[in-house]
Amino acid sequence: MARCCLLTVIVAALALGPGFAEARAGSGGSFGSRGGMTWSAPPSTRTAPYGGSPMQRSLTPNNPSPGYGMNGYGYGYRTGSPFMSGLLGGLLGVGLGGLLFGHGFWHGGLGFFGLFGFLLQVLLLIWLVRFVVRLFLGGSPAMASGPNVYGRGAPAGAMPMMGGGGAQAIAIGPADYQTFEQLLQAIQAAWTAHDLNSLRAMTTPEMLGYFAEQLADQESRGVRNEVRDVRLLQGDLAQGWHEQGRDYATVAMRFTMIDVTVDRTGRVVDGSPNEHVSATELWTFLRAAGGHWILSAIQQSR
Repeated sequence: MARCCLLTVIVAALALGPGFAEARAGSGGSFGSRGGMTWSAPPSTRTAPYGGSPMQRSLTPNNPSPGYGMNGYGYGYRTGSPFMSGLLGGLLGVGLGGLLFGHGFWHGGLGFFGLFGFLLQVLLLIWLVRFVVRLFLGGSPAMASGPNVYGRGAPAGAMPMMGGGGAQAIAIGPADYQTFEQLLQAIQAAWTAHDLNSLRAMTTPEMLGYFAEQLADQESRGVRNEVRDVRLLQGDLAQGWHEQGRDYATVAMRFTMIDVTVDRTGRVVDGSPNEHVSATELWTFLRAAGGHWILSAIQQSR
């Protein structure tokens, strides 16, 4: 009985957690497009020493043909990376499937231990998944070549990094960083207000679609996420490059915020209205020739 109750709690947490615990703009996911670098992990930085998580959703194909993404936002549809749908997906499917049906990895070999055996299998599964992720995606921290946004002695201009695949490096300066911080705060404010018109002016059509989907999900559940008092604590450049007539900048940002979810009566159902929570994410911004920066991707740090 205790094992069944614990399993119910874990399943409920997995089902409800992403909707509440990671409720800010983006809902704690990794999605969007980074041009030709979409399926390449951003380099490590001081702010995000282990780099960014792989894309979970993107309109950019994994193996684009020459001239892909000429509209600036990619095409096609993909959920997850080949790694997630292959080896890691198989491990999760076999491991979680076995646990949920009471067999575990050893088909009952630990079953007689009851609750202790079940918890041991869960811990081993988590350890195995993390080990495989680090093995295949890397995990050695490295210092960034871009400057810390608020770091003492930061140079006036960023040291550019090559985007790869024939992309040209670009310099990112103080005015660009100020714009990135303003977009971080303005997008969270528009998210809180469910203001799709404002989000449309600050994001690519792809990102607007993801945000609209997430906000509609909130409406269907009768809740609203509110993000206030966003403060950027640290940020640095992971990549800055030019391709297909557009500039891209992937910036690691660590920020704090008041992040609460309320129901239709205004009652707080998750989070604290008096406590700041922190997050570290990599935001990619896109700028067409003669245009202004807009958000084209969000990735969680690892």
